[in-house]
Amino acid sequence: MTTRYTHMRPRPEVNASVAVPLDVKLMHMAASLMFVGLVVGALVCGMWSLVQLPTFALKGVTVKGDVEHNNEVTLRANVVTKFTGNFFTADLGRVRSAFESVPWVRLASVQREFPNRLRVTLQEHKPVAYWGDDGEQRMVNSYGEVFEANAADLDDDKMPRLSGPDSQSQQVLAMYLALEPIFKALSLGVDSLVLTDRGSWRAKLAHGAVIELGRGSVDDVMVRVQRVSQTLTQVTQKLGRKASAIESADLRHDNGYAIRVRGVSTQDVPAKR
Repeated sequence: MTTRYTHMRPRPEVNASVAVPLDVKLMHMAASLMFVGLVVGALVCGMWSLVQLPTFALKGVTVKGDVEHNNEVTLRANVVTKFTGNFFTADLGRVRSAFESVPWVRLASVQREFPNRLRVTLQEHKPVAYWGDDGEQRMVNSYGEVFEANAADLDDDKMPRLSGPDSQSQQVLAMYLALEPIFKALSLGVDSLVLTDRGSWRAKLAHGAVIELGRGSVDDVMVRVQRVSQTLTQVTQKLGRKASAIESADLRHDNGYAIRVRGVSTQDVPAKR
């Protein structure tokens, strides 16, 4: 048997990673970017056309919540003309600001109602006192916030008057709320309360008496007021008068207080031990 050997010449190696020229790479990248840009542009145009369909034009605004001092007719006349856009493009922040600019409105929350309406929920100010000097129309709400509205809209205009720096309206209201029940227990009403520029508190009672409360926080003032409430009835009875006969009182003494009673000279009352 004859064996034949065939000599095989090795094939030349092929380089699989042939370098692509830079200009070709750039052309491919530019083409890809152009394609992506066209797709995105088409999507944006399509979405914009969809958004602008008449179906989504705002057809109305539903108003809920506190509307004691406002109604939908008034609100539409004063507010709706201040904002533009449709269901998708209406600026809800601007809509909210427009409603909150209406007198008596404290807060407004705005939601979209598909496909063409807005829902607005209102919270009105709840006035508890007038604010500022006599004759001012500003008021303080139950949060201690100063606001401006037509006082003629009030159902009950017999509110106390508070006064002080606007930045401290919450502290002034807190002081009034602490004082009022104490004087009420003595059958005396607090007509006004002032925080002076020097930081001192002054109350005026319903029958005209002026009470100098001194400086300090609610807790500081309450210590002095409690001192009065515990002894005032006995003091006025000894003088043959009622508590409503007080013309003035000064609580700024460390060891007691001084009172002036109608028909009686000033009396110094020592602190109760």
